[in-house]
Amino acid sequence: MTQIDQQGRGGAATPPPLRILRKAASAGLAMMRPAAALAVALFCGTVLLGLNGFDGISVMIGMVFGVFQDMRSVSEVLLKAVPLILIGAGLCVAFRCRMWNIGAEGQFYAGAVAATFAGVSVEGLTAWLYVPLITLAGALGGAFWGGIAGYLKVRFQASEIVTTIMLNYIALIATSYLVTGPMKDAQAAYPQSARLFREAWIPNLIPGTRLHVGILVALVLALALYVFLYRSSAGYAMRVVGINPFAAAYAGIRTRGNMVAAMCISGGMAGLAGAFEVAGVTRRLYQSISPGYGFEGIAVALLAGNNPLGAILSGGLFAVLRSGAELMQITSQVPQVLVLVIQGIVILSVVAFAAIRWQPWRKG
Repeated sequence: MTQIDQQGRGGAATPPPLRILRKAASAGLAMMRPAAALAVALFCGTVLLGLNGFDGISVMIGMVFGVFQDMRSVSEVLLKAVPLILIGAGLCVAFRCRMWNIGAEGQFYAGAVAATFAGVSVEGLTAWLYVPLITLAGALGGAFWGGIAGYLKVRFQASEIVTTIMLNYIALIATSYLVTGPMKDAQAAYPQSARLFREAWIPNLIPGTRLHVGILVALVLALALYVFLYRSSAGYAMRVVGINPFAAAYAGIRTRGNMVAAMCISGGMAGLAGAFEVAGVTRRLYQSISPGYGFEGIAVALLAGNNPLGAILSGGLFAVLRSGAELMQITSQVPQVLVLVIQGIVILSVVAFAAIRWQPWRKG
């Protein structure tokens, strides 16, 4: 421990209880923003439901707590948390490097396409080879799609916000073309690919549910990204580039390489989420395989404070809200449009409160 850590403002050593209190206060302040964002969103949703003739309080209570009524409901929440945690944790890396990746949705589709291609074209492998192949193909597909925006940023100074949004459209249109053309199942009446080989399916974690081992992978990777960002020299360099790229370049840090790497890591996590969705849930590629996981992952990262460990909690929270919204639509007959508006209020509230920076009071 350095002398600076051992001393307070007056030069005396800070007692351990005081250090613990300071850390607890800091953690409490960090929790205030997401809690306030959720409270405001739920209040607005309750008012909106009441204005439309529903019992807002009971509907919102059922939305939040109804998803924990049995093991199957809980497993569906965890299933929806898999892509949100993966995408959110990956976006934390990009945002820490000040690369505003808005293209996780397109990277999700790129990973899903790559995983599907590997799962329907390569024959004769065992599950021990198929599953790593599928996940690797998905991660590489997403990393490649994210790397395009990173390269355009460092080579031509093209705004990554614009390029990632445009790449979203390209990925969605390309997927639509593939499932209606080259990759379309000849025996299917709807736009979809052939079913993946049975050995390529991601194994289930809990029998009788759809929850697969991807939830464990998501937790491990979120932890790994946290260690990478905050406990490794490479992660430190990436964060320095995000704080001040000019100072980072002066210190000898490869700013361009770190920017591209951050986009590749972020895209790879989104592509992995797409691979898990194809091989673990749908078993084939559809024209609209994502319900908006890529865009929702942005709110997950912001609510987590761009901390991959926080993405576990915020991804779980958004999975609860998504499952609760579906339950609200079924049990309370709330129109889908109203459900989407409530989901939008939640995301808007999260983004708004994430912009708040707690500053100590300064005189003068």
